[in-house]
Amino acid sequence: MTTQSRRRLLQAVAAGAYTIPGLYAEALKITANLGEGPFYPDKMPLDTDNDLLVLNDGITPAAGEISYVSGRVLTKSGEPLRNGYVEIWQTDINGSYLHTGGRNTGGYDSNFQGYGRFVTDSKGQYFFRTIKPVEYTLQGAYRCPHIHFAVSKSGHRLIATQLLIKGHPANERDGLVKRARAQGDMLESVMVDFKPVPGSKLKEYTANWDIVIGKTAQELEDGTLGIGLGKPSRPKFNPSNTR
Repeated sequence: MTTQSRRRLLQAVAAGAYTIPGLYAEALKITANLGEGPFYPDKMPLDTDNDLLVLNDGITPAAGEISYVSGRVLTKSGEPLRNGYVEIWQTDINGSYLHTGGRNTGGYDSNFQGYGRFVTDSKGQYFFRTIKPVEYTLQGAYRCPHIHFAVSKSGHRLIATQLLIKGHPANERDGLVKRARAQGDMLESVMVDFKPVPGSKLKEYTANWDIVIGKTAQELEDGTLGIGLGKPSRPKFNPSNTR
């Protein structure tokens, strides 16, 4: 499949995925900020689009359960974040990151992009095709399935958090989840259902998640339409750090 064909496919799927009911501003709850962890890519892949299953014009897809992850980025007042930069990164099916310190003993899937970007549209919408996240143990630390998310605007990082699978039994074993719950963080705001695609023969899933940042549109307005990546803190590797 050519790059152009892939983009048409993603646009078509995305159009069907954006069926999110309207929200009242007073019902919005700010998404918990769970941090970016130590494995933000230390070397970007050549392909950084929103399809993490196929690298460039490759024909061999990554291993794993195909998942279409979509949603909106909203302010606390319910306004969409336009031209926001959404980044995601996660492990492959072997529990390995796109990071020199984040490779697992099970190897690394060279067909998995591991990282992707998307610029939100006028409705604040984003869309990714990736794999359903898996649980893993890395450097002696256990983690439940999750996808790292970061949202930036005009070069300023607005939030770094993690999407978790709602109801997954591994959540109860995860140290980060336990610490966040003890600190009173609103974990429901990062718990997301992965629903099977009806009739799919490939065991595909859809996951819909609105990210609500703790700023209003007025607070974000800086007079520019520029987009850019926020500057991650890139913490040094430490097995006790959040992954």
